[in-house]
Amino acid sequence: MRAASAVADLTAWRAEARTLLAAGVAPTDVMWTVPGATGLLFGDAPGAPLASAAAEPQTRVPANFIKLAERAVLHRDSSTHDVLYRVLWRIAHGEPRLTDDAADPDVRTLTVRARQVREDIHRMHAFVRFRLVTADDGGEHYIAWHRADHHIVEAASSFFVDRFAAMRWSILTPDRSVHWNLRELAFTPGVPRSAAPQDDALEELWRTYYASTFNPARANPKLHARHVPARYRAAMPESAIIPSLLAAATPRVGAMLEDAAPYVPVTRSLTVLREAARGCTGCELCGPATQTVFGEGPADARLVLVGEQPGDQEDRLGRPFVGPAGRVLDAALADVGIDRTTVYLTNAVKHFRFLPRGQTRLHQRPTADQIRACRPWVGAELRAIRPQVVVCLGATAAQSLVSSRFRITVDRGRVLQTHWAEHLLATHHPAAILRVDPELAPQYEAELRTDLIAAMALLRPPASV
Repeated sequence: MRAASAVADLTAWRAEARTLLAAGVAPTDVMWTVPGATGLLFGDAPGAPLASAAAEPQTRVPANFIKLAERAVLHRDSSTHDVLYRVLWRIAHGEPRLTDDAADPDVRTLTVRARQVREDIHRMHAFVRFRLVTADDGGEHYIAWHRADHHIVEAASSFFVDRFAAMRWSILTPDRSVHWNLRELAFTPGVPRSAAPQDDALEELWRTYYASTFNPARANPKLHARHVPARYRAAMPESAIIPSLLAAATPRVGAMLEDAAPYVPVTRSLTVLREAARGCTGCELCGPATQTVFGEGPADARLVLVGEQPGDQEDRLGRPFVGPAGRVLDAALADVGIDRTTVYLTNAVKHFRFLPRGQTRLHQRPTADQIRACRPWVGAELRAIRPQVVVCLGATAAQSLVSSRFRITVDRGRVLQTHWAEHLLATHHPAAILRVDPELAPQYEAELRTDLIAAMALLRPPASV
């Protein structure tokens, strides 16, 4: 039996695993032990010396294994190291695509543990609250205490450097502490909670700020309790005022459930509407989004395409359908002989709804309230243009203009008569083609083209001059 160190560090684990693999040590012959603990009853069993790391042959592993390993290795359950090495051994001995099998018990274990580590990192990012103290040199220093479930301090630290680069801070945890001195990070042993300050003068300012930004329309006490475990709440100053904010939520929600109608001018000028839409604050999406993304195209277009909402690139550029989904749509329009410049393109919701993940903004589907709130804008566009045919790209657009019960899987391609236009039909959103199972993508593309051809057939010839 060989003893190996179960260090929560991918580089250290890889060095150990490579040496064991080069020496041909099977997973059943390895005992992974936490440093400082005695893992074997009688110590390391005698055997041939292990091959040095410098002499070992390289073992090629799939990228998704490394991605799993870099998070799973931080899991507090030390048996993770055994699972990691067992998967590595199997990859190196005849199962090179093992990590593609999500149903495999070992792969499933790593996947679950990697997800738990990612969630723990997210909780650290979300729940750490700094308190101001005076340093020995008389300067300001911010200190926080946090208890993580897994060994994530190093993995989570870069977030705080990016966010708080201009202030000196320390995050103390029972396992390990991290300190930023405006130039570099330093790591020291963990400390008990008693070593951290309990409050400071900034807490009242933070509570005031939190109360001013609290959105009762999105208040969900059960969800909050599930995502913010009790052990984190004591370190969060806002915890003391959340009950009173929730108690006042009902009347505030009634006041907040407005829509864009007060911002929509009585006009059929798209230019005037577009300018007015820049200042719309009819729902909470106006805050995080970069800008309003209004429709684009001829004021006398006979065909209008209505999508869901702007995407990341649309939000940055201020134009509809210029991102990946827009390129899919352009290809479909070209294939069926529709000139994009003759079509008016817009969205049911004018602001980008997203979930931030570091530098990435993940698309989130608009809520029913957000769709309803933005309906006055798309309605004003359609009244100004008075198109012959409207094509709803995706369920959100159809639910905005037809019914909240509209389902693409049931009603796609069905021609309706509505007050928005002489004819209305719905089809797949181009983004769905990018997200769907690759085996279904050709079918979605064909159905999108079929529905665009059907929309063309519904157009009356232009009136002669």
